[in-house]
Amino acid sequence: MSFVMWMTGLPCSGKSTIAKKLHEQIPNMEVLDGDELHKILGMNDFSKESRLAQTSRIAYIAKLLLKHNIPVCVSVVSPFRESRELAKKIIDDNRFFLTHLKCSLETCITRDPKGKYKKTKDITKFTGPFEQPKLVDLTIDTENNPIEKSVSEIIDFLEKKLILKH
Repeated sequence: MSFVMWMTGLPCSGKSTIAKKLHEQIPNMEVLDGDELHKILGMNDFSKESRLAQTSRIAYIAKLLLKHNIPVCVSVVSPFRESRELAKKIIDDNRFFLTHLKCSLETCITRDPKGKYKKTKDITKFTGPFEQPKLVDLTIDTENNPIEKSVSEIIDFLEKKLILKH
């Protein structure tokens, strides 16, 4: 069965890594990764307006995939509550699950494989002020749990929702 797992969290909180590992467990799932989509869909800057426009594009693609029974994992920062609510509204399906990857800024900075945090003194220059999600379907503690446990928690969640049968 299909679903949209919309993963939000700070850069380097594990979104892309978990999405790739989740794909190994669910091979027919499409991964819409923020870093790749910024280039492909032409995000001009990291302003709030540009981020909201990008969210609309990504959500529309996810909705099309869902319509064709393709499970989707979206791994994007989506720092604003407004953008996450916009994604949910566009997809407009009870198979949309907002998942927050919880990880402290300090830990994300130590994981910085692309050097984004080192390039700027002000984190909001490339993430915007990250607004903690209030209403989520699932929270994954990527700071204290290994990747395998995080993926397992997502699989368990989907199985409990009767979305996935393993």
